[in-house]
Amino acid sequence: MSGETESRKGEHINIVLQQDVAAKGVMAGFERFFLEHMAMPEVDLDEIDLSLTLWGKKLQAPLLISSMTGGTEPAQSINLHLAEAAQALGVAMGVGSQRAAIERDDLTYTYQVRKVAPDILLLANLGAVQLNYGYGIDQARRAVETIEADALILHLNSLQEAVQPQGDRDWCHLYDKIASLAVQLEVPIVVKEVGNGISAAVARRLADVGVDAIDVAGAGGTSWSEVEAHRQPDPIRARIAHSFAGWGIPTALALLEVRREVPELPIFASGGIRSGIDVAKAIALGATLAGSAAPLLEPATNNAQAVYQKFAAVIEELRIAAFCTGSPNLEALRRAKLRRTDTWEIINRN
Repeated sequence: MSGETESRKGEHINIVLQQDVAAKGVMAGFERFFLEHMAMPEVDLDEIDLSLTLWGKKLQAPLLISSMTGGTEPAQSINLHLAEAAQALGVAMGVGSQRAAIERDDLTYTYQVRKVAPDILLLANLGAVQLNYGYGIDQARRAVETIEADALILHLNSLQEAVQPQGDRDWCHLYDKIASLAVQLEVPIVVKEVGNGISAAVARRLADVGVDAIDVAGAGGTSWSEVEAHRQPDPIRARIAHSFAGWGIPTALALLEVRREVPELPIFASGGIRSGIDVAKAIALGATLAGSAAPLLEPATNNAQAVYQKFAAVIEELRIAAFCTGSPNLEALRRAKLRRTDTWEIINRN
């Protein structure tokens, strides 16, 4: 099983780099909104403050390098490049699923990045469904402690598991098991989807069982059913996986509805975030952080500087978007007028 997991991690990297695995027939939804332009912004562009503090960690911008990889030798350099850029930019980072390292101690090094990123908000990562397959507080603590993480992501990938060869099929009673973990674990728990979105109803139940943040991770970015379709040797199973390329809740819609349902929790927005303007819209829709993964993978195969340049451009776009809405900081950007393109209705009446 452990060798199979390591092999799968390597296949995932290669497929995302080489194949078209974007969602088909569904967009992230940010194109349906626009921020009202402020012709006289009455702010100094150079004085705009994009910083925030989350769980005691200071971030220079509301950005998260979303979970991507680990558990295979090539992932070590990718994670180190991502982390080095995160440290330089002052943004958060999540590692890929640590199941491979739980199964094999000798793969733990592929996730360890503190030597290049001592100060970042770092998130460990396990699949929530593994709580039905023998995982519990010991594995959660191990995932956190071995990489010196500040929080733990439990990712939800039910569609991916359904179309994956030998995927995990038992998703019963997970709310109770997450509730138990939330009581025992010493660090915050973030529950995230992997690209099909979290609904308001699911978010409410997750909040009620004690999770500390939700990443809606909606449709419109990478489709993991598409990734798995490229791994399928059986053409019928591959066709089934391809048929779900447009499945899910668009990120912007998931964000809007989850923020309204659970205003008490930090909400992260990922899935199809492609520019600082998308980030600005996500902030206006109520996001605490906006995450991006696939656009950073190819730069991360090269060096940290390539990742830095890619994400630094996103931060500068966000800064200019804040400037052009007259927003000197993130709190003001949350109140900037966000309108729907089809009705011109103001969405964030706060």
